[in-house]
Amino acid sequence: MFELPEATCELQSVALDFARERLAPQALEWDRERHFPVEVLREAAGLGMAGLYVREESGGAGLTRLDAAVVFEALATGCPTISAFLSIHNMVAWMIDRWGSEAQRAAQLPTLLTMERIASYCLTEPGAGSDAAALSTRARRDNEGWVLDGAKQFISGAGTSDLYLTMARTGGPGADGVSALLVEKDTPGVSFGANERKMGWNAQPTRQVNFEGARVPADALLGEEGQGFRYAMAGLDGGRLNIAACSLGGAQAALDIALAYVKERRAFGRPVADFQATQFRLADMATELEAARAMLWRACAKLDARSPDATRFCAMAKRFVTDTGHRVADEALQLLGGYGYLADYGIEKIVRDLRVHRILEGTNEIMRVIVARQMLKA
Repeated sequence: MFELPEATCELQSVALDFARERLAPQALEWDRERHFPVEVLREAAGLGMAGLYVREESGGAGLTRLDAAVVFEALATGCPTISAFLSIHNMVAWMIDRWGSEAQRAAQLPTLLTMERIASYCLTEPGAGSDAAALSTRARRDNEGWVLDGAKQFISGAGTSDLYLTMARTGGPGADGVSALLVEKDTPGVSFGANERKMGWNAQPTRQVNFEGARVPADALLGEEGQGFRYAMAGLDGGRLNIAACSLGGAQAALDIALAYVKERRAFGRPVADFQATQFRLADMATELEAARAMLWRACAKLDARSPDATRFCAMAKRFVTDTGHRVADEALQLLGGYGYLADYGIEKIVRDLRVHRILEGTNEIMRVIVARQMLKA
């Protein structure tokens, strides 16, 4: 756990090269123009990054969660927004591989793994965020399949994505009444809201997804009826690790920018790096990132081992790492002073991007609830 395997280091090197060459040079422009770089995502998919932990027999890379976290961290040094979207797409592909039928895997995975088709994850609703089990989007069965009515909120990739893994109520109230359905973009009755104007994550669209009598075939059901909420939560265990990794990568990039800056910037006749206050701040930032990385890697090991306490460790890591990443990025901005506040230096974008990581995949307050509940069961 203290030294990455050689194969993982090779993956990290490939991802860092891709981040440096294909993401970082255009990240500020994508953010400014609110441009979703689908072709660049497909380049990443060509390197195996669209199915990192999909099984090899299904066409994926068959990697561990630790491998995936290392890749997402590396990609986020170039652009946290793009790395985070790849995480979402990977989560959907994995869920189809894990619970889909042989026919669903054959129909969906080949084009998802190349990102010829892009996938989104639809759980959150306008009236059901942290209390996701209270979702009200309903799928009723008829002779031809399922008919969906309702709305999903804050859906990354919405309007562009081709496939929407949607949690809908097929039974009674509560988690046991929720099922998972695969909904195609061109399904009659599916529509999208306006692209939300956001603080960050501007290089990927975020829209509401609306279902008005949207009819999908019977075989759109993923796995078993009534098991959708369990599938959703299992997907989020890995998603929380991935988003934590994206926070690490973004914060590391911000720290690297600040480190280069304080070596060159002079004040009172000396480089800013010569002041002990600067040195202490840099040391604390680096230490905090290493502590966060260690926690993330341990949580990855728990999930890979299918440990009974994996969910608790995933929640702990998500809370700690995303809080730490945002704090370190903000400290990096402070070291640049007024220049940190300017868009051209890139740090203010990182701070904006990482802020949402403390909210999505389950807010950090909900992560505390998960941890405390498991502690009190002991």
